[in-house]
Amino acid sequence: MKEKEMIFGIRAVIEAVEAGKDIDKVLVKRELSGELFLELQQLLRTCEIPMQRVPVERIDRITLKNHQGVIAFTSAVTYQKLEDIVPMLYEEGKTPFILVLDGLTDVRNFGAIARTCEVAGVHAIVIPSRGSVTVNADAIKTSAGALHTIPVCREQNLKEAIVFLQNSGIKVVAATEKAAGFYTESDFTVPVAILMGAEDLGVAAENLRVSDELVKIPQFGTIQSLNVSVAAGVIIYEVVRQRK
Repeated sequence: MKEKEMIFGIRAVIEAVEAGKDIDKVLVKRELSGELFLELQQLLRTCEIPMQRVPVERIDRITLKNHQGVIAFTSAVTYQKLEDIVPMLYEEGKTPFILVLDGLTDVRNFGAIARTCEVAGVHAIVIPSRGSVTVNADAIKTSAGALHTIPVCREQNLKEAIVFLQNSGIKVVAATEKAAGFYTESDFTVPVAILMGAEDLGVAAENLRVSDELVKIPQFGTIQSLNVSVAAGVIIYEVVRQRK
């Protein structure tokens, strides 16, 4: 990552956050303490910015600058708020079409999914703030620039985001091999959010439990699952087909 995409030092990171700069995450050396660090920690918690404690050697490998044990990674885009996006869609007379990604960590898959979303007219992508991909340079490149166009909402609690969507009149449909019914049997003409999980773990159990409907894609081969970007594309275009 280019150094211009990072901010070094406790005070510099505090000033960047207070100035409203979009931060993906902050790495802090494990031994760091003191009043200024506590101020930073509280600020990051308030602004829902992920903080990760790591060995100082990891930070040293990233930069030789005087980092003071703190590095912030700036976001390549401005994240949107889900509570702003949904009402706006209704006000514009649109039938909401949202994609929620649960635990996806491969940035190239993320970029490919975003590209499909943009082409297919998906209104927004929702990702969790922890344990997930972020919008970095690799993701933007793979998306062919789509991530500069389609709104991305980064949510502190994905389950709460799902409940918010449901309370907003949006049906949440989770893609999982555990489903009994196929994706073609679901009604996607209504306001809908498609919930996709990571290839290895799938959608988290707690998020499956609160989903309105579970669907799967038919499989006839010996390989256990489709690539997640392909699976997302299949279901996204079923929504497009039904709404056509």
